[in-house]
Amino acid sequence: MKIAQVAPLWESVPPVLYGGTERVVSFVTEELVRQGHDVTLFASGDSTTKARLVPMCPEALRLSKVTTNYDAPFVAMLEKVFSSAGEFDIIHSHLEFMPFSLARRSRTPVLTTLHARLDLPELIPVFKTFVDLPLVSISDAQREPIPWANWQATVHHGLPNDLYSFHPDSGKYLVFLGRVAPEKGLDQAIEIAKRVEMPLRIGAKIDPTNLEYYRAVIEPLLDHPLIEYVGEVTDLEKDDFLGEAYAQLCPYDWPEPFGLVFIESLACGTPVIAYRRGSVPEIIDHGATGFMCETLEEMIQSVRHVSILDRTVCRQAFDERFTTQRMVRDYVKVYEHLLGVPLNRPVLSEGQASGVTAAS
Repeated sequence: MKIAQVAPLWESVPPVLYGGTERVVSFVTEELVRQGHDVTLFASGDSTTKARLVPMCPEALRLSKVTTNYDAPFVAMLEKVFSSAGEFDIIHSHLEFMPFSLARRSRTPVLTTLHARLDLPELIPVFKTFVDLPLVSISDAQREPIPWANWQATVHHGLPNDLYSFHPDSGKYLVFLGRVAPEKGLDQAIEIAKRVEMPLRIGAKIDPTNLEYYRAVIEPLLDHPLIEYVGEVTDLEKDDFLGEAYAQLCPYDWPEPFGLVFIESLACGTPVIAYRRGSVPEIIDHGATGFMCETLEEMIQSVRHVSILDRTVCRQAFDERFTTQRMVRDYVKVYEHLLGVPLNRPVLSEGQASGVTAAS
């Protein structure tokens, strides 16, 4: 199958540091290549892939010191992708709704995976206008604001099964991983750590748009002997950063569409403590791979009960439900459905759960 993968340009594929969507695009692309598909990746020029790379800007935009107009490379990429659409069996876009107008006019089927939150009122007119376009959600919860959209499947994210190693022994610190933003609840994670008197290590990026929030709310909380701000961490660093933790705190104050950090933690064997919001009930098994809470007090009590959880169960949940092979197998099913006929592809031997929810 000839497949175009169209990535955002904010981070390289894979990203050097933070970057959930670009990391998933990389995993999908490399596994498709491994399975024998002919894949072309449209991404920033500093990306690394075994697919054919079509560079759309010299370097990822977030860390670029030379690009000032961020719209220009995206417009150029859309023209490049759709002017060459005839070269592909299917185009898989990860650009949210940006290409919708061109996708509707493309003779080559275009599948869009939506990675962002959909509960913003200004999005409704867009999706109603393009209600015919085929979409994939990354959790069932993500669909709730627009259940009438043309959903093809829910495909949970996956990671290479050898990306992180299993750490059987619990560490002595809590961890927060992601980005500094009001909806991520880092201030609550710090409060939890202080209340249970455990060290908290913070691996997080700070976007310019959240710099004022960091300085006003978070920075004053860091002056405490239990709290350590590490900054952004790489995949290599995450292995020990997550794996040697007692538990990961995710007190998110918003409906997380998926939460890649959840399955990164499970891959290392580290339980997750999170509010019961968004995708969390689809990923965390309460009392087995972590705890789902309603209040800050419940989060605090849950930390005290982590010792009853079996870290082996966390890793088993990852192996059964959240590998790259399972994720790509699910995507190939959607590709075949859109093309109307199963195409030849390798048959994988892993007996993993599909993780796909068929469109109704």
